[in-house]
Amino acid sequence: MGRRLRDDQRVELGALGNVELYESEFRLEWMDEPWADLERAGEWLLGIADRVGPDLVHLNGYVHGALEWGCPVIVVGHSCVLSWWRAVRDGPAPNSWDGYRRAVREGIKGADLVIAPTATMLGSLIEFYGPIEASWVIPNGRDPAHFEPRGKEQLIFGAGRLWDEAKGLDLLAELAAGLAWPVYLAGATDAREGEDRDEVVGEGVARTIGIVGPDTERMGAKGAQLLGRLPARGIAEWVGRASIYAHPAHYEPFGLSALEAGLAGCALVLGDIPSLREVWGDAALFVPPGEHEPLREALEVLIDDDTFRRRLAALARERALEYSSERLGRRYRAAYTEAGRRWAQRTDVREISCA
Repeated sequence: MGRRLRDDQRVELGALGNVELYESEFRLEWMDEPWADLERAGEWLLGIADRVGPDLVHLNGYVHGALEWGCPVIVVGHSCVLSWWRAVRDGPAPNSWDGYRRAVREGIKGADLVIAPTATMLGSLIEFYGPIEASWVIPNGRDPAHFEPRGKEQLIFGAGRLWDEAKGLDLLAELAAGLAWPVYLAGATDAREGEDRDEVVGEGVARTIGIVGPDTERMGAKGAQLLGRLPARGIAEWVGRASIYAHPAHYEPFGLSALEAGLAGCALVLGDIPSLREVWGDAALFVPPGEHEPLREALEVLIDDDTFRRRLAALARERALEYSSERLGRRYRAAYTEAGRRWAQRTDVREISCA
């Protein structure tokens, strides 16, 4: 939903033998005026369910958790507009988002189990949408085999939507010309390109809340070398080469790109926000979002001190290996069984097992 797959995504998905794809272009709940599309999407999804006969439905959005699925339902909260707004705009979302708030609340209430990738994100869901009857925290994961360290080079890498103020990459670009090492930035340079990682803001929200993003031509003129959007293989190559990965984010419910960089043996410089502290502990340097001088100082320390940089990179890789896709799979399999148990109690039918 949202938009059809890009060619690189289609290639990745085609390599899997256990996935069947149904594509649509229905607006998602955080997009501009999505309500008619959400209703049509619900009918479309229930039609797919009638054909497939699922044992369980796993939703990576909220509102369709309220549908009558006839089987256990998991809703995973990867991010949300209201928590993004507070982190980036430093205040509550305006009343124009009340419809979104109500729809998300109803979707969460319809789930047998709600999951978030960090306790920080789960706390935000409870704060903004009310009590949750059953919830788990399951951190995201990546396959370490896809992000091996390579011959490290004297370069700094960052990745994310360059137009999204939540990422703080405009700050990194402003410092680039004054650093001894070159800065390379990968990611969409325009909100119309969208993005589909684990964060909330996309084209619809950008239009609705007036994000115009930094002037990316100016970012390049300041010394940062812009790589555009890269497929997963391209990201893996760059984090494998980079000695430092910088992500001075204001908002990041988990941070898959930082995880990929940690697996690849980069020293990490991250925004000092609760979710990233939760994920990385003492395995990264943290800097206040939006402040130039602490970011510059952290990068210069790592550039100048080879021993410290390598030690921090080793800590990051050790920590990142805890977030494997294998562990993710085990935890979700257990979550599916738990959702089935709860659904069986609620509906008085035989429970499912994902053993």
